[in-house]
Amino acid sequence: MFTDKTIVEDITNFFRESKIAKTLTDKTIVYESHVRRFWSSARYEEKEKMIYSVVRKKDENGLDVDLEIKFNVGDLRRVLELEDNDNDPTIIL
Repeated sequence: MFTDKTIVEDITNFFRESKIAKTLTDKTIVYESHVRRFWSSARYEEKEKMIYSVVRKKDENGLDVDLEIKFNVGDLRRVLELEDNDNDPTIIL
């Protein structure tokens, strides 16, 4: 516990104002098995500039089905609310 709340407030404000704030504070549960499944089938198509992968989900009958997904860097930026673009530096200072 800090007796001087200024330090904690400064750190909190830094994270809130950061482009990666949503990524740092999101409480979505991500299972290791889902991550392994995603990366075991992920591939990047340079021509289309898209990432493809397969995820498993339950259908309307409760059966497991494989579903191919595709997304690009713009989709990641939108979902993670990064508010950046290709011209921004890639190193966070």
